[in-house]
Amino acid sequence: MVETVITIRRARLSDAQDIAEVHDAAWREAYLGIIPGSELEKMIQRRGARWWRSAIERGSRLCVLDFDEVIGGYVSYGRNRLPHMAQRGEIFELYLAPEFQGLGFGRRLFEAARHDLQQNGLDAFVVWALSDNARAVDFYKHLGGRYVRQAEERFGKELLPRSAFAFGE
Repeated sequence: MVETVITIRRARLSDAQDIAEVHDAAWREAYLGIIPGSELEKMIQRRGARWWRSAIERGSRLCVLDFDEVIGGYVSYGRNRLPHMAQRGEIFELYLAPEFQGLGFGRRLFEAARHDLQQNGLDAFVVWALSDNARAVDFYKHLGGRYVRQAEERFGKELLPRSAFAFGE
């Protein structure tokens, strides 16, 4: 009998390269045709293993989906970067490698982040998604997210709309 262990745990320095690879694959899959190609490549290149190692060393709240010692996804979260919003917490990023999508792992990462935010007094939190990323928008709506705000984000010369979804209010 083969036993596979799936855990969600805090990221370790030794995970940096694997997180960078998940980031690369997930962003290429999620944003192809949404973010202009050259801008997407620039963003991906900025987030290599060194960037993730630095985030882990700084103590960023960053958890990984560890699928039998293979990193399949990650979630980063903390205090809302926009302090004037009613929600004091924020999930900054939640991404899965393409082969781990559609299997319930995104929900598990989301719930782990929600639990940690709540344990730290951040019961109400927000998640931003590019409005044209239908999979992400549907995911957050399905989890009970309530649309609360729209903004724009610049990618090179293009401005793309992004939507905020609130949880825990």
